[in-house]
Amino acid sequence: MERRQALGLIAATGAAATFTALPSFAADTSRAASATAQGNTTGGYTFPLDKNVKRTSVRFKNRYGIEVAADLYVPKNARGKLPALVVSGPFGAVKEQSSGLYANEFARRGYVALAFDPSFTGESGGTVRDVASPDINTEDYSAAVDFLGLHKLVDRERIGAQAICGLSGMALTVAAADSRIKAVATVSMYDMSRSMSRGHEDYYTREQRQKVVDHLSRQRWIDTERGTCARLSHEVPFDEDGNVAPTNRVLPQTLPADADPVTNSFFDYYRTERGYHPRSINSTTAWTATTPMSFFAFPLMTNIDLLAPRKALLVAGADAHSRYYAEDVRAKAPETVDLVIVPGADHVDLYDRKDLIPFDRLDAFFTKNLA
Repeated sequence: MERRQALGLIAATGAAATFTALPSFAADTSRAASATAQGNTTGGYTFPLDKNVKRTSVRFKNRYGIEVAADLYVPKNARGKLPALVVSGPFGAVKEQSSGLYANEFARRGYVALAFDPSFTGESGGTVRDVASPDINTEDYSAAVDFLGLHKLVDRERIGAQAICGLSGMALTVAAADSRIKAVATVSMYDMSRSMSRGHEDYYTREQRQKVVDHLSRQRWIDTERGTCARLSHEVPFDEDGNVAPTNRVLPQTLPADADPVTNSFFDYYRTERGYHPRSINSTTAWTATTPMSFFAFPLMTNIDLLAPRKALLVAGADAHSRYYAEDVRAKAPETVDLVIVPGADHVDLYDRKDLIPFDRLDAFFTKNLA
């Protein structure tokens, strides 16, 4: 399978998907559907809670009135006013996965950390499920800052943001617009607006971009006529004849024998015991088919220059297919953005491989910039 085709996340054969409702989770009889052993021992989380950390389920509303579900991680020996971090990502994941792991680790190191489900996903509110919005999901970060700033253990002048994968572009965008965020770090960064509107490494031609727009526009009619929201590829691939070829899953139910390395690495996290969660879009289903429309209209990080004099630290795996996103942001704002390349790591390794995630470097960055 061609690499760019895989990065469009074609789930099975590359044939165009039918516009039908997905089966319920109970109907998923694949390998991941039985991935319960880890969840049973960790309360539905993909990582163990540190013995020195307390985790509490919390809720708060963003400025659109949507209730955001989050987990608050606090050091058990917390005293006085502590620095705090808002944590979210990857795109299509939930707080019980990678963002929770990061929050747990930062709380172990003395931070108050809040891992949240973006609006319309996980346990957060929003009537239409599994839809993304660069505007609303950016707002979710600011709403999380609101929540932390009112907490008795938090020094509201020492709040930062830690983002992973597809929520990283939103974190950099909100940090440029919300100066209450004093520092921001990203890991395995994705710019979802660029990804959806231009394809991996900007490979879409002008003609292909128009085909994607036409596909999304037709889908609006289909959804309107049926009164439902279809689930299809949010990064729209093309078949060998040059036609859009969306599928109704982010990842295949079973891994093809000839799977490319990128699909293989995503599958190994989301569709196995390692990282599977039944509320994760990437583990079970796909985004609503018209999700890319708002990302075409909302370029992320347009005002990255307004982040200064505050700082950003971007971490990317040396072998990550997404590395170029972080490198391009660094090139745009070299005085503001620092870049760390992790040898021997791909994109997904930095979701949960604690032997590769540079937590000491991230901790040092926040210690300095949240002082």
